[in-house]
Amino acid sequence: MIHQLFKPTLLASALLTVFTGTIAHAANHREAPLTALDQKADITDFFAFASYDNADKVTLILNVDPLLEPSNGPNYFPFDPEIVYTIRVDNDHDAVEDIVFEFRYKTEVRLPNVFTGFVGAGAGIGAPDNSPPPIVPGTPIVPPAITALNGPGSEGLSLRQNFVVAVKKRQGKDFKTILFKDKDVNGKPLFAVPSNVGSRTMPDYPALASQGIYEVGKGVKVFSGTADDPFWIDLGAAFDSLNFREAVAPGVLTEAQDKAEVNVAADDVAGYNVNTIAIEVPKSLLTKDGKAYPATDALAVIGTWGATYRHQEKRYSKIPGKKARLSEELVQIQRMGNPLFNELIIGTGFKDKFSMSKPKDDAQFADFALDPLLARVLNAVTGGKLEIPAPPRKDLLPLVQYRAPICPGCDTPESQGPVADLLRLNTAIPATPVEKRNRLGAIAGDLGGFPNGRRVYDDVFDIAGRAVAGVLAGEPFASSPLNSRIGDGVNVNDVPYQETFPYLGWAQSGRDSRHIDPGEPGCTANTGLDCAL
Repeated sequence: MIHQLFKPTLLASALLTVFTGTIAHAANHREAPLTALDQKADITDFFAFASYDNADKVTLILNVDPLLEPSNGPNYFPFDPEIVYTIRVDNDHDAVEDIVFEFRYKTEVRLPNVFTGFVGAGAGIGAPDNSPPPIVPGTPIVPPAITALNGPGSEGLSLRQNFVVAVKKRQGKDFKTILFKDKDVNGKPLFAVPSNVGSRTMPDYPALASQGIYEVGKGVKVFSGTADDPFWIDLGAAFDSLNFREAVAPGVLTEAQDKAEVNVAADDVAGYNVNTIAIEVPKSLLTKDGKAYPATDALAVIGTWGATYRHQEKRYSKIPGKKARLSEELVQIQRMGNPLFNELIIGTGFKDKFSMSKPKDDAQFADFALDPLLARVLNAVTGGKLEIPAPPRKDLLPLVQYRAPICPGCDTPESQGPVADLLRLNTAIPATPVEKRNRLGAIAGDLGGFPNGRRVYDDVFDIAGRAVAGVLAGEPFASSPLNSRIGDGVNVNDVPYQETFPYLGWAQSGRDSRHIDPGEPGCTANTGLDCAL
């Protein structure tokens, strides 16, 4: 019975494998009851990787607010000014943050009488000759198209957000703010990039979005705004009790399908946007003492995660239009390290508790991962053809502690740290050149990818599925044509990623976007290729 898999087994050896299932099988879109109701605070994906074009930098990306329909006006998708969005870094292997990046937002409505948040066309449109009074002909009606975030060209940008970024570093039990910026190095305010409304309102959206990349000092670069959702998955099949398209066996790809840079199943996230926060920082800002270390040294490896916070109390006014009062105390709403541990591993009755807990306390969730249920399901749906390792699953331990191969120098209990849901990154391992990248990351020999951090390019569903199936456990699992080709048939994103910061694809157009299904042109990275079941 399924419930027997989760009976308390708190043997010391079992606790070592508490997170054998924590490597993800998708993104965290609406994974917990709390965030299904509070989507603004929902972290959809979290990334940490060596910057492709700067050997001395690391990029961290926090995506929130899932499945944003690009055409869904008139308010579109501003960040919530009542949320504190954070990225956290552990650099001394105790699963406690030593560096915190905070982002806070303010909203202004610059055209309060206009019915939508964004409006514009050409050089502007005036009232025609037959305009009825009191509006006289020639009176400006529609402002010029939006081509700027501020100044000329921003007149139609009614719903506008600016943000503040703060960098805090631990000093003893307290934190010291080492950077606090609401303007870039040139004195320009930091504005969040708005949704891509469409070609009439925003005729050159890439040029507009590029204006949202800011240098803020100390070698730190930031970007915030709406972007293409970078994740891809056959989501419908995943939640239909892992009812993936059947080729060799349920959930198992053929060799050709596995190697193809094309989708053979529906990418159910195609055509959607997310809100993103991206920050690029020097590696020296992330390590414990600011020094660079070789990849074999434990101090080269950091643990990262994202978390969102709300004010603990909110009191509404009885006076219409008056702002609510917020308490100063903050409470954590959501956190994410490795992709999708909460969504597919934690039981629904405990998902909110996990969301609001700290990584250092993750031992309390041991009973959900001592014997990964996903592995049992894969074993069952293939009628036993796909064999799985017996628990406890120590083969997956390096994914949830500071251990080799991500951390070759972590060979003591202190350096390995507690078992915790952190996305670990060896800052000394360089980015993989584009021509040598592999969507399967480290399990395919591409050490620049997941689970050594996570790039937007990494196919974490297929990577995680294979790891849970036992490819890290040695033979006979590693070379099995079933275990080593677990996949959902969605191998690439629906739009291309960028090769420079912020690396994500720009937001999809509200007017022209659509959700592409298999068999339709343009299914694979907008190349015009078809997807075929």
